[in-house]
Amino acid sequence: MLEYDLNVATISGITSEAELRELIGSPAELVVSKISPRLNDLTRQFVERSPFMCLATSSPDGACDVSPRGDPAGFVRILDERTLLIPDRPGNRIADSLRNILANPNVGLLFLIPGVGDTFRVNGRATLVTDEELLAGSEVEGKLPKLGILVEIDECYTQCSKALIRSDLWNPERQIDRSELPSSGEILRAVREDDFDAQQYDRERAERYARREGLY
Repeated sequence: MLEYDLNVATISGITSEAELRELIGSPAELVVSKISPRLNDLTRQFVERSPFMCLATSSPDGACDVSPRGDPAGFVRILDERTLLIPDRPGNRIADSLRNILANPNVGLLFLIPGVGDTFRVNGRATLVTDEELLAGSEVEGKLPKLGILVEIDECYTQCSKALIRSDLWNPERQIDRSELPSSGEILRAVREDDFDAQQYDRERAERYARREGLY
């Protein structure tokens, strides 16, 4: 593996927006005009048809976290043109996103739709809710989420396809077989640096997923 002996103090960089704009320029007026404080009949379709979304949060000290969220398409419910509800499903209980929201409500959402190059971005402020009547519409496989993330939209807009075109993300010929990468158990063993049984961990994990245990 190639490694660099970096001395950050000697690396040239950018320290102001003026320097940044001199390098990359300013956005066109047409691009800026697409940013809206609310959904409309057209943009709401990107939320309604998305089965996958990334949730970005940050703590008060600036530590950032991005969490993948997925369910059947439309799992992020549109309550009105400025309010979204994200169901919180069972996870690893580290709860980075939830703890961050308690301390800093600012969030960013990125919606993806399989096969579609454009993505949809939402920036806003979140709160954690447990109201059963509100969460009732988020039931899947007979299971209600224990809590939800209510997001008040500050701005939303479509993101162009350049990143997905460059990555060729939806091309099935570019897909990688999972076996080509280290397993979760192998990674866990390497982190722990002990005789952790990686094969047993991977086998039991696969069996739980096959039973859909813990998904809802």
